[in-house]
Amino acid sequence: MCDTCGCSDSAVRITDHTHTVVMEQDILAKNDELAEHNRAHLRASDVFAINLMSSPGAGKTTLLERTIRALGVPCAVIEGDQETLLDAERIKATGAPVVQINTGAGCHLDAAMLHRALHALAPARGSTLFIENVGNLVCPALFDLGEAARVVILSVTEGPGKPVKYPHMFAATDLVLLNKVDLLPYVDFDVAEFERDVRRVNPSAALLQVSATRGDGLTDWYDWLRRPARS
Repeated sequence: MCDTCGCSDSAVRITDHTHTVVMEQDILAKNDELAEHNRAHLRASDVFAINLMSSPGAGKTTLLERTIRALGVPCAVIEGDQETLLDAERIKATGAPVVQINTGAGCHLDAAMLHRALHALAPARGSTLFIENVGNLVCPALFDLGEAARVVILSVTEGPGKPVKYPHMFAATDLVLLNKVDLLPYVDFDVAEFERDVRRVNPSAALLQVSATRGDGLTDWYDWLRRPARS
């Protein structure tokens, strides 16, 4: 069991299995209660909150920089990293309000962290709030933050098989962005196989191919962000 977040799996049996499962249920139940509070607050404030999740280096911050400048609606960002203000400084340069959460040894954001960050950030009414979660394809999937939608970003440089290796992450998402498609000629990555793997664990998720640096597919991404479902 992860000492930080309780991200154990009931299929893992090492020692004291019953006690481990009870602790996980208690942690997640408390988190879910606070997540509902966050969600109600965000809805009342007409703030559309999106939880962005990926491995480190998948391109979340680059995508956010370009999206904030192009989307044409007020945006705010909550950044999650174990240490440093590096990503927050990049977002600040776009002109969007940003708050950094440093989790220390923590491998994910939780609803309590988001609650505190919302009070510090106070996103404008009618804005889009991007929550850039800690880079990790495991723990963030377990923790509801109170967001309206979840997006998983995977880059073609990460190799095949991620949807079936990390099914909880892909099963919990509304949209999968396959990023860095401009590098496809230089890497061994089968897009058709990746799409089949995504469908195996989440038949209803939308799937877009993008390049945050070259701009491929970003119009479709912006259209998804503006879609009527956000209301």
